[in-house]
Amino acid sequence: MTVRHLISIGGASPLDLRHETATLRKARWDGSLRQPCGLHADVTQDRPTRSDARPDPFAIALLRHGLIRPEQPGSAASARHSSAAGDCVPPHGTLAEDDLLAAARDHFGAPFVDPLSPAPEAAAIDLLGPGFCQRHGILPLRRAGAVTVVATSRPEAFARLRPVIEAQIGPVLMALAPAASIARALMLVRGSQIAHTAETRVAAALSCRDWGGIGVRLIAAAMAAALLASVANFPISTGLSLLFLALGSMVLSTLMKLVCAIATLRHRPLPPPCPAAGPLPGVSLLVALYHESDIAPRLIRRLSRLDYPRDLLEVVLAVEAEDHSTRTALENAGLPAWMRIVVVPPGRVKTKPRALNVALDHCQGAIIGVYDAEDAPEADQIRRVVAHFRQSDSGLACIQGVLDYYNPATNWIARMFTIEYAAWFRLILPGVARLGLMVPLGGTTLFFRRDVLEELGAWDSHNVTEDADLGIRLARAGYRTGLLSTVTREEANCRPFPWVRQRSRWIKGHMMTWLVHMRSPLRLWREVGTRAFLGFQVMFLCAALQTLLAPLLWSFWIIALGFSHPLAEALPAGLTWAMLGAFLFSAAVDFTLGWLALKQAGHRISKSWVFTLHLYQPLATFAGLKALWELITRPFYWDKTSHGIFDTVEAGCGACRKKPSG
Repeated sequence: MTVRHLISIGGASPLDLRHETATLRKARWDGSLRQPCGLHADVTQDRPTRSDARPDPFAIALLRHGLIRPEQPGSAASARHSSAAGDCVPPHGTLAEDDLLAAARDHFGAPFVDPLSPAPEAAAIDLLGPGFCQRHGILPLRRAGAVTVVATSRPEAFARLRPVIEAQIGPVLMALAPAASIARALMLVRGSQIAHTAETRVAAALSCRDWGGIGVRLIAAAMAAALLASVANFPISTGLSLLFLALGSMVLSTLMKLVCAIATLRHRPLPPPCPAAGPLPGVSLLVALYHESDIAPRLIRRLSRLDYPRDLLEVVLAVEAEDHSTRTALENAGLPAWMRIVVVPPGRVKTKPRALNVALDHCQGAIIGVYDAEDAPEADQIRRVVAHFRQSDSGLACIQGVLDYYNPATNWIARMFTIEYAAWFRLILPGVARLGLMVPLGGTTLFFRRDVLEELGAWDSHNVTEDADLGIRLARAGYRTGLLSTVTREEANCRPFPWVRQRSRWIKGHMMTWLVHMRSPLRLWREVGTRAFLGFQVMFLCAALQTLLAPLLWSFWIIALGFSHPLAEALPAGLTWAMLGAFLFSAAVDFTLGWLALKQAGHRISKSWVFTLHLYQPLATFAGLKALWELITRPFYWDKTSHGIFDTVEAGCGACRKKPSG
């Protein structure tokens, strides 16, 4: 339990965000909302900061019992709060739930209850809404005469919430229960509703949840039959058409990478944002875990290095209901009070975005961050993100950090993956943002303004690259994504078959994202403009075509071995040389960008490895074919990536070792 919940007094409840979010949206559109240093109000002003606020008797009681201590002079919290009783924070930045509930029992005279015995009444839950109950840690249990008993795990906030609750269900009586027990009871009674809400948050027109079925399979079968018939009856014409499609996709993709890299290199990197004075916002970090029992202790250790006030930081670990091994590992790892587990109820799909949607309703922060299970972020990352939001206007809705690998020297695939990521996150993606194109987000080290995330419906639970899809939806809604040169290191998936499974999921998700947003091409064009629309085609459509049609281009290598090629014989000599020039141009750009990106990243692996990049392409083509098949047969299947196979003694040290068995 954080101190911001203990001594935030007066004014509108920071927990009741719906009315506040609507007001902020109106202010954003009419241009009336401006803050010093470009700070948007909904990023930091999620609690009252009035200097005339009266002291909270419960906070004073906690202080007298030694559960919290006076605030150190000059700290961030002393700037946030001022009261006659003095400012307080828990001894280590947080207060254990058991201590808080015991103190609340003595102070308020509230009883402890077991929310599961008997099960709560569904009618009262429905009046408030499961989402409201999840966010505020409350649960209506049953009628007791003229009042309804309401269990809470946050007694310090109950007085502020009471008017809202009583307006819906009548007079209430506060009871106390641990957050985990409340969550279990809520999932028991309304788990299916919670799952359904998480799966349908995104508007149907912008979601892929209606994709699939017999109709898609029949269309795919008809297209495949037409292609085979064309090859059988018009082999040369069909082959040349596919060849020009492959060449065009390759050239356009290469040109875009080059232009974006030049845009990045032409602009000097901005200096790190300076911390601004004033109240810091609450930040919630989401991590979805599934079968991650081995890596759980390392995740806790790495996130514990983040340098941000613990009373303003929470980590919400989303774990699937049937994943008992991961939940047990987390519970046995000794979670600090500012980290907690959220159990994701069973549903129609089992994907990371669905888990994130469930976890989002449990968050308190005004900024929502997303990490992966194997991530090792830089210690000052959260402070830099907050400073960057403050120095930007309200149009900046998302910040993407740089992803890199801490095991680049494990094997050849790890080296190729490292070169690929370095070029993408250090040269190409910053250029995409600078050119005003739509930024396809990476799946981790993402930070969102909460009000915008909720406005867009958060993540599409059915899209297996929910990050890229969300980046497109942000752009369509008129928001910007900023790139920040703060690095998170993660594990390169460097075994061939797991690499193909992971990459096939990415390609399948990108195909799905293109199909969803091209349902109405003219509308997309009007919303984002010509340049962003064309960039979207190159980043998604051309990339997929280049991956799938690459074998046709490789087939021309048989000429170097002295064999004839039927398509080469059908081409005029000038076009043959032009095709050779396109090959060399693409290779030169890839090698150059890989070389420059490795230099920027500072990896110690030899830069000569960039000359083997094209040997890496067959793996991607195999993954692309798998993705195309699954797009038709298993569109929502999440091919799980195993983490913790190759790890470091200390993430980022450069020395890699294989994790010992057992």
